[in-house]
Amino acid sequence: MHPDVTAKLLEINRAFYRDYASAFAATRKRIQPGVRRVLEQLPAQKSRFVDLGCGSGALAQVWGQSGRRGLYLGLDFSPTLLEEARQTAATKSYPGLEIQFLQADLSHPNWIDLIPKEPPPDGVLVFAVLHHIPDAASRLRLLKQIRNLLGIDGIFVLSVWQFQHSLKWMARRLPWERVGIRDDEVEEGDFLLDWRHTLPGQDQKPGLRYVHLFTREELSRLAANAGFSIQDEFESDGQGGRLGLYQTWRTV
Repeated sequence: MHPDVTAKLLEINRAFYRDYASAFAATRKRIQPGVRRVLEQLPAQKSRFVDLGCGSGALAQVWGQSGRRGLYLGLDFSPTLLEEARQTAATKSYPGLEIQFLQADLSHPNWIDLIPKEPPPDGVLVFAVLHHIPDAASRLRLLKQIRNLLGIDGIFVLSVWQFQHSLKWMARRLPWERVGIRDDEVEEGDFLLDWRHTLPGQDQKPGLRYVHLFTREELSRLAANAGFSIQDEFESDGQGGRLGLYQTWRTV
């Protein structure tokens, strides 16, 4: 993908989370069923986990309520979402658990400099984030960074949107010409979707989001090329329970 197109797609998503962050957070007060299932399967002992794309901190609260100890470190690039996460965390206290939030943009390679390297995290979580990263090479670079961050037997859990299973979301696909991009400038599986939820008093103009629709074969190639093996997967979320594809990867 040409760098100019990648930059334009990134700006589409930055603008969305700048203009619609509060409206988006209002729809994410509870974690998804698939995320809860992952949490139930993760080791319960004291551990250090990094949550990339933590949003407004809903998972951090459930993490603490589950009685986990160690470190939960959440990263997100939206200052609005992080402020909400920090405000909520400030009202809670979980013995033995340290909760931190940092601002970082995963499209910039230097995000990894914010993560403590010693000891390495036991696991990294990337829920509903990877499909917002344009350009196949950029996605692979991010996954390789995550692999280098983890130690031996490190756990990596991701989820990606499978909106092809939703008639509602399929109907919200927009032509690329809407944002001045040609069809041949994007990659297979790249889509432009609208967002219609707004808060009272907010401009009712729909928002726009770039989304990449992954195939299982594509994820398998990414895992192998980044130094992981896929250990488990399941579908969850949304009407019909198929809107999200969750996978657990292990370092090799």
